[in-house]
Amino acid sequence: MLFRFLRSGRAVPALCLGATLAFVTPLAAQAPAAHAPAAAPLPSGRDVIDRHIKAIGGRAAVLTHTSMHTTGTYAVPASGMVGTVETFAAAKPDRVLQRVNVPGVGEIVTGYDGEHGWAVNPMMGPMLQQGKELEQARYDADFYGELREPKKYKSITTVAKADFEGRPCYKVSLVHPDGSEDFEFYDVETGLRAGSVNTRESPMGPVTSTSVEGGYKKFGDLLQPTTLTVKAMGIEQKITLSSIEYDDVAPSAFELPAAVKALIK
Repeated sequence: MLFRFLRSGRAVPALCLGATLAFVTPLAAQAPAAHAPAAAPLPSGRDVIDRHIKAIGGRAAVLTHTSMHTTGTYAVPASGMVGTVETFAAAKPDRVLQRVNVPGVGEIVTGYDGEHGWAVNPMMGPMLQQGKELEQARYDADFYGELREPKKYKSITTVAKADFEGRPCYKVSLVHPDGSEDFEFYDVETGLRAGSVNTRESPMGPVTSTSVEGGYKKFGDLLQPTTLTVKAMGIEQKITLSSIEYDDVAPSAFELPAAVKALIK
């Protein structure tokens, strides 16, 4: 729901795909070849995602809410930068606004108001998203995106059982209507999503990021991840949430800044 927008880059997958090798054991001159047992069939991508939805509280619990407000800390560990992060999200229409405030850098604000994707930061000023970047912002702002509704994808397929950040996970491919592809990793033991590898358009061109989710805690009727580590372009960013509240976000939270309104023709 929320972390899809945060983790979108707005890196290198940690995969270890096992191979099954046949071998011959020379116990006797005429001994038959012995083979490693066949790997167990993979669960379908739909089954993997549905297991995650059940683990966090169920489809009905996800659909019960219409908005979300979170607060927490933002850090770039390598540089020692630490600041705050606040995010608002809502449905009907899907809207998101994120504020990151870092002392010495200033406030970086990114949003999608149901029509416009935009950003304002101290270094580059106000910007509007266009083309594929805007389409991806619209997708990442989907308030009920946690459900991974089949009609929004060309395919959802489990492609491997793989190691992701030291945990055995099911690797699920999600192919969008435009042919672009996300990879998500779901913990084999718990069923919870452990992270993803995504490629998103940016002012600098396509950027691929690896995101690691964890620290699941119960907020209301839903289990939510509270830590997100995003690795992209050689930089690691970490978000740690301290509060999550539902259904108290006013529409005014998504009002476009005047500097962004001035860019709209």
